[in-house]
Amino acid sequence: MKSIEYDASKLGLSAVLKDYEEIALRIFWESRNGLKSRAVYEQVNQRLSPGSISRASIINYLEDLREMGVLHGEERTGKGGHHWVYSPAMDESGFKRFIAERLIGNLVRDFPEETGKALSQIK
Repeated sequence: MKSIEYDASKLGLSAVLKDYEEIALRIFWESRNGLKSRAVYEQVNQRLSPGSISRASIINYLEDLREMGVLHGEERTGKGGHHWVYSPAMDESGFKRFIAERLIGNLVRDFPEETGKALSQIK
């Protein structure tokens, strides 16, 4: 399963997601429909500026999100063989909560006493 890395020098979702990853998630949140990796790949590259991202990177990212429970995935057969259709398992707010729970959970696991003290001082 993909690890979540937090870059404190950045703000918002950019602190935990690469540009293309955030764009891909927003595509799902905007559409709320099931999408194949090809459609996500094409839309990400239309919005990504500058540059582009490979289809393999998109496929791997979508699979990571499916394994983490951020996306639902349904394997289907059709012209050309098997393919996955992905849909959002959580909205943007749910995803932000998921990230917070994972990060805080890791801090509590690794630094229980210190994290408890730090959280008690936050107002």
